[in-house]
Amino acid sequence: MARHRARVAVAAAVGIALALACVPLGVIPKLACAALDAGCPVTGEPGGRLPQAVRLTPVQVAQSGAYVALGDSYSSGEGVYDLDRQPVNDGADRCHRASGSYVPLVSGAFHFGGGTAFYACSGATTAQLLSGQHGQQPQISRVGPSASLVTLSIGGNDAGFTKVLTGCIVKLPWSSACVEQDAAVERRIQQLRPSMLKVLRELRTRAPDARVIVLGYPRPFPEPPTDGVDNLSVADQRWLNAVTRRLNDTVASVVADFDRAIAAFGAPGSMEYVDAYEAFAGHEVGRPQPYLNGLEVDVEDLTVNARSFHPTADGYRRFAELITQQIAAGPGRPMNNFHLSAS
Repeated sequence: MARHRARVAVAAAVGIALALACVPLGVIPKLACAALDAGCPVTGEPGGRLPQAVRLTPVQVAQSGAYVALGDSYSSGEGVYDLDRQPVNDGADRCHRASGSYVPLVSGAFHFGGGTAFYACSGATTAQLLSGQHGQQPQISRVGPSASLVTLSIGGNDAGFTKVLTGCIVKLPWSSACVEQDAAVERRIQQLRPSMLKVLRELRTRAPDARVIVLGYPRPFPEPPTDGVDNLSVADQRWLNAVTRRLNDTVASVVADFDRAIAAFGAPGSMEYVDAYEAFAGHEVGRPQPYLNGLEVDVEDLTVNARSFHPTADGYRRFAELITQQIAAGPGRPMNNFHLSAS
């Protein structure tokens, strides 16, 4: 400190003396540089640059943290659960989480910096996704700020699709009881809008930087339908296909509206919908190689097996293809997630 003060005093004295001697101003900085190592001109590149904001690609956003898989039976792996020998994690037996679901396939296709958490649960409604099932922690609670990708299928149980299918199958062959459920189903689908929005808001609050990918449901029967499938007439099958389309369109519109709001504010993250309606085309129930299980009855106790009308192993592999393609493609707009680059 004393030496610094001395150099400052000398510099001040030299400056005053030179000024009094009428030395030209341009000479003073050169003398100061040579004598005091002060005021020397900067040469070459600046020593430090400000960090630059670099926009992340959709894949970079997805991989930057944890992958959290939520949803109902179409995500849990219900259609292959009976064939599973390895429990996935705690509560898998109650929720019928199977390693044959699309989730492990998606997890293996990318490197997620925060790992994978798989908590989809068979039978889940939008309300149960928020409140929990079978005494288990709510699925939504598994999502936190570290989540960079969330996938889910949800809404089919809100629409009562299992009950609807059962009503269609157990009716008398000539009965119109199947399609007579239309008004009740339409009412439940309309009620799905606010509850779906509530789920998306909660996901957004918990993981504001994440990409959320919502998977739709496949058309269950061929177009045009074949006659005599599990006591379902051609009219029944057409109606069930139409109900699936209406359900998908409702979920898709809520997701799209939410993502438009995110983009309008230039905010990070996204809400993305994957339309799976035509995903099983050529492999619907009634086809030679279906991607959906048909009606399966347990003969001993005369009950319908839960895997009925759920994806087969091929069906879950097809779902994995759709989701991995969506991860690579992104939401169809630039992501507003950035990281700071040092150079």
